[in-house]
Amino acid sequence: MKQHLKHPIFKIISKISGDLNAETYVIGGFVRDIFLNRTSKDVDILVIGNGPNFALEVGKILKTKVAVFKNFGTAMLRYKDLEVEFVGARKESYRADSRKPIVEDGTLEDDQKRRDFTINAMAIHLHPHKYGELVDPFDGIKHLEEKKIITPLNPNETFSDDPLRMMRAIRFATQLNFKISQDAIDAIKLNLERIKIVSKERITDELNKIILSPKPSIGFNYLFDTGLLKLIFPQMVALYGVDVIEGKGHKDNFYHTLQVLDNVAKTSEDLWLRWAAILHDIAKPATKRFEKNHGWTFHGHEDKGARMVPKIFADLKLPLNDKMKFVQLLVQLHLRPIVLAQEVVTDSAVRRLLFEAGEHTEALMLLCQADVTTKNEYKIKKYRNNFELVKQKLKDVEERDKIRNWQPPVTGEDIMKTFNLQAGKEVGIIKNKIREAILEGDIANNRSEALYFMKKTGIELGLKIEKELD
Repeated sequence: MKQHLKHPIFKIISKISGDLNAETYVIGGFVRDIFLNRTSKDVDILVIGNGPNFALEVGKILKTKVAVFKNFGTAMLRYKDLEVEFVGARKESYRADSRKPIVEDGTLEDDQKRRDFTINAMAIHLHPHKYGELVDPFDGIKHLEEKKIITPLNPNETFSDDPLRMMRAIRFATQLNFKISQDAIDAIKLNLERIKIVSKERITDELNKIILSPKPSIGFNYLFDTGLLKLIFPQMVALYGVDVIEGKGHKDNFYHTLQVLDNVAKTSEDLWLRWAAILHDIAKPATKRFEKNHGWTFHGHEDKGARMVPKIFADLKLPLNDKMKFVQLLVQLHLRPIVLAQEVVTDSAVRRLLFEAGEHTEALMLLCQADVTTKNEYKIKKYRNNFELVKQKLKDVEERDKIRNWQPPVTGEDIMKTFNLQAGKEVGIIKNKIREAILEGDIANNRSEALYFMKKTGIELGLKIEKELD
């Protein structure tokens, strides 16, 4: 293992360990990532004894600042490209109503037992006498090779003690494309209700890591199958299932949503675009209707879905800022490019889409292309070809008309000066008519044509021109 401890920080810790005769280990994710051939910038150092005091000794040698967190019994420093955290070995016991443990000093064995999964419980000696020796009491290497998520101790105890570990098990399985052991799956089902003692922020942090994985559907299938999803995100579970009336069914919108999410994940790492994929059909259960001689409809699900976004974000403690508005906009507009791809595309329709989507036009197009989940090769080819035509049309119209992130060439102040008006109804009417004329292509998107149209419209409303503008 010595070849993987090339960073100078390990030699420095080793020397101090020898000088102080202290037992120290690198443990957890850094060790796991060695075997996964992944680089890790976070290093956890386990000290048998006082972790923060040892960190202060390292800080003196490195002449660097050490942050000590007394409440947690940890300390942290940055050295070169690494963030290094020091903690004393611990053993823990839990109360039924809290995931905050009662902590006591412990041995290496105690500390490894309290780790969440076997693949995160491996440690490497840093003391000079045993430098580079691996300590793997729970077969972490074997489980890495088998691609399994297994707990060091009884999973029922592991998840009951700290229910967030249920989310972490699913997150690691998703990120690494591993399988969760059947014992652990059964324990998650048994301890479902315990998730209620975990803060929404911590749950959503794990959920976002699942969403940012290469194939997020792996995690959502685990969340759904274990029952966790119903507790943490019931609106998504409502998408599940197919109703059949008079022999007519609709697609299962839960699995369709997972396919759209995976499709987006192939083209973008944007967390919020992935959230838009998750929520694009969220209102289908609320808008589902069966129409005789026609079948199933979901009229207005894009509008209702957009209205649902703020509450879902608030419930999950997601940011209620421009990120939420971005998701809301894409949910609202997600049908528009698909409609354009099915019909003869007019310049007017393209201008309106550019006007409404603005700087998020490309993201909207990515979402809409991901929304095509048919298995019919003919339909797939047809949609792809049509989407290329729509993209070209968007480009052509934007180059010509400059509608994206549109600012009106004539302002409300211009209208008030021209007709000597106060802010009010007439100003709003004229502004709207100018915008509609530009979007319809009746006038060009420039000041001279907009001013001419403004004066004409004002006169039609019975207003008198009091001042000529340039």
